[in-house]
Amino acid sequence: MQQRIIAAAISTAALIAGIGAASALDSRGGKSAYGDWHSDSPGLMRKIMPEDVAAPLASPSAANRSKVVPRPADAQIQTMPGFKVDAFATGVAGARVIRFAPNGDLFVSQSRPNGRIAVIRPSKDGGKAETIETFAEGLKDAYGIAFYPPGPSPKWVYVGLEGKVLRFPYKAGDMKASGPAETVVSDLAVGGSHWTRDVGFSPNGKVMYVAVGSSGNIADDMGARPADLPKWEKTHGLGGGWDKEEWRASVLTYTPEGKDKQVYAAGVRNCSGLTVQPGTGTVFCATNERDLLGDNTPPDYVTSVRKGGFYGWPWYYIGDNEDKRPGGGARPDLKGKVTLPDVLLQPHSAPLGLAFNPGGMFPAEWKGDAFVALHGSWNRSLHTGYKIVRMPAKGGKLTGEYQDFVSGFTAGEENVWGRPVSVAFAPDGSMLFSDDGNGVIYRVTHAKEKMAAGGAGIAK
Repeated sequence: MQQRIIAAAISTAALIAGIGAASALDSRGGKSAYGDWHSDSPGLMRKIMPEDVAAPLASPSAANRSKVVPRPADAQIQTMPGFKVDAFATGVAGARVIRFAPNGDLFVSQSRPNGRIAVIRPSKDGGKAETIETFAEGLKDAYGIAFYPPGPSPKWVYVGLEGKVLRFPYKAGDMKASGPAETVVSDLAVGGSHWTRDVGFSPNGKVMYVAVGSSGNIADDMGARPADLPKWEKTHGLGGGWDKEEWRASVLTYTPEGKDKQVYAAGVRNCSGLTVQPGTGTVFCATNERDLLGDNTPPDYVTSVRKGGFYGWPWYYIGDNEDKRPGGGARPDLKGKVTLPDVLLQPHSAPLGLAFNPGGMFPAEWKGDAFVALHGSWNRSLHTGYKIVRMPAKGGKLTGEYQDFVSGFTAGEENVWGRPVSVAFAPDGSMLFSDDGNGVIYRVTHAKEKMAAGGAGIAK
């Protein structure tokens, strides 16, 4: 049933661009870049290097799960000078992945409890949700969304679920699926901790990428490794898991028809944000690293993903830092073979969605930069995450630093009123992000004033 969704009125004072913004010169490197939600300040640049990784249990492992509460009356969304954040749509319960169709409609996965894919048609000015329809429902754990073939006229909408990938027939403007789902992939691993399955396509449409997270934290129940390990890893990727971790903690590839299953990269604990970079076709992952090693160990990360690459899980993290819990020292042969990620994030931030800025509204020097949603921590004494960050890129490669961009969703030491999940850029260049805590989709716009040097600071 069609219904009209009007963006909630949010006071101008609560969304003033630049509240608490850092100056263009504010930056933190090394261990000072860690911090927690108290240090969040839009404009603040952070850079964490592999040598900054804290030793295991340098601080105790803490459980501090956030409680999602309604937006407090005095809550303020903070962003950088020249930017504005408005509610685009409300009442979108459990909004997870958001993707724009080529015609400008916004597709949204609402994963639980029953699962559906919704389609939101924006108003003519793009500022608010005008209508919403259920494209498909009864899709438990629906998560990733991708349009195929790539380009202006897709014929299918692909949806990643925990155990499979479905596709629905589609033509531009459809707000309801015109036919039943076709199961393209039916052999994805199920069970365990990580159920999100993101989906993407190579620019030429010949390769489908599917991200599958690990079953657990440290794979301590994998059992005896295959007798012929080299042969196994030739199929499953260097460091590829077995038993309950078979075909997991990996980026897999298939044909668009679900054939020719292969491991593209292994040792990626939970690639919740799989994105194919426009222009280069490079696969990127926003990755949740392991828990229970202390407040600052190890950093989460965002990285380009190399074919055949091994990113450490479960035996190593952030290079040659060995995790001795899963069979302690059982894979010395993998030391020196771990691919380092491009950008290290505050540990336990839980990065999920990732999108590249195509240009058109944000500062010109930000074109090509990555924007990432940090869903927020639980395994930390003081919270981190619960914000959107910007990752500068040069020549299509991330520089290794990142900048606080939108924050303010915490409400004291225990409560939060927003949990960012996914990021997408609209045809006009504005940025949208979803919040599955209170079911809001926000829109970030820029007044196009000239920014101070470095892209941060007072708008001129």
